[in-house]
Amino acid sequence: MAQASAGYPVTLKAELTSPPGRWLWLVKWLLGIPHFIILAFLWIAAFVVTVVAFFAILFTGKYPKGLFDFNVGVMRWAWRVEFWSYGVLATDKYPPFSLWPADYPADIQVEYPEKLSQGLVLIKWWLLAIPHYIIVSFFLGVGVLGWQWGQVKMQLPGLAYILALFAGIYLLFTGKYPEEIFKLTVGMHRWGYRVSAYTGLMTDKYPPFRLWD
Repeated sequence: MAQASAGYPVTLKAELTSPPGRWLWLVKWLLGIPHFIILAFLWIAAFVVTVVAFFAILFTGKYPKGLFDFNVGVMRWAWRVEFWSYGVLATDKYPPFSLWPADYPADIQVEYPEKLSQGLVLIKWWLLAIPHYIIVSFFLGVGVLGWQWGQVKMQLPGLAYILALFAGIYLLFTGKYPEEIFKLTVGMHRWGYRVSAYTGLMTDKYPPFRLWD
């Protein structure tokens, strides 16, 4: 099991199914189509919600709780699909069609901030996050940021997806999932979701430059 540090307000749950099936990952691109379609619309909605939250934070210093919970739910849905599909390939349990916590081996929790900086909201999502954008693009692909901001487009695969593919091939021939690859891919996604929460205005705490807890 891999889980994010309690020191940062984003907690990433990731439990490796022992083991996933040898061959099912070969057709997950087909089985996941309903989720991929829904997520395309959910990320567009999340972008709109973030714009509304931007002005709410700018004028009040607060992120409306209902909007916050919705965007956490979109991140949760996306992480479950990535964990099941070609982001990690660590489980064969089909992701639920839900924004809310459920009995599933992958989940995200983000602590709700009672107060956010009205000044930081102007610069943290672009200027302060530039170093992280570069690193996350290497880990998760050059198009991942566009995808998560509601733009459906092709992306070059990042290192995490390449490693997950290697894990799938290894699984196909051995029936085992390499645990070191699991830890590494989850770490890359952990980094990405911490950055997503920060640039999505959900926390003022700067993301750490590390993969691990």
